[in-house]
Amino acid sequence: MKPILFNTEMVRAILERKKTTTRRLIRPRYREDESGFQICINKATGERWAEKVNEDNCGVFEDGSTRQINPPYCVGEILYVRETWMNVNTEENPEYFYLADDDLPAGVLEKWKPSIHMPKKAARIFLRVTDVRIERLQDIDDDGVMAEGLEIGDDFDELWDSTIKPKDIKKYGWRANPWVWVIEFEWSE
Repeated sequence: MKPILFNTEMVRAILERKKTTTRRLIRPRYREDESGFQICINKATGERWAEKVNEDNCGVFEDGSTRQINPPYCVGEILYVRETWMNVNTEENPEYFYLADDDLPAGVLEKWKPSIHMPKKAARIFLRVTDVRIERLQDIDDDGVMAEGLEIGDDFDELWDSTIKPKDIKKYGWRANPWVWVIEFEWSE
């Protein structure tokens, strides 16, 4: 079981069963003179990975090597969602609250804790990965926008850019059209 971070808006979309897909940046970003990736599957073990492909030599580079990038999550894997949270009781008797719910009891003056610090035991949302693939960010279509928890016509480019650090926007922002992992999921009860 692995963690996955979502901001409060996206947690709400997951809770409303609107969000079934997330896109995550593929790092490192390769040179522009290289083209494409391919998903490779070891049929014996089911292991999956993405491979950078150079069209001139079908994936084998001048030094005879291939470049492999493992996906962050694999089909069938269970993910626990890290979200902004708070524990208002002791570790022995925890009572968790989540910013996405807006249901903090009156009089509680605790501070919200960032999602990155959420332990697995505080998680309430568990997702099963159903597909992992790669594509260019701007290849998203209307169905992809809806699977991301938005409405058709919403600005996915603005949502994407809001997740990128300002210093990295030229390399990884919408206009850069980076390669991304497209990770589809469903609720795991």
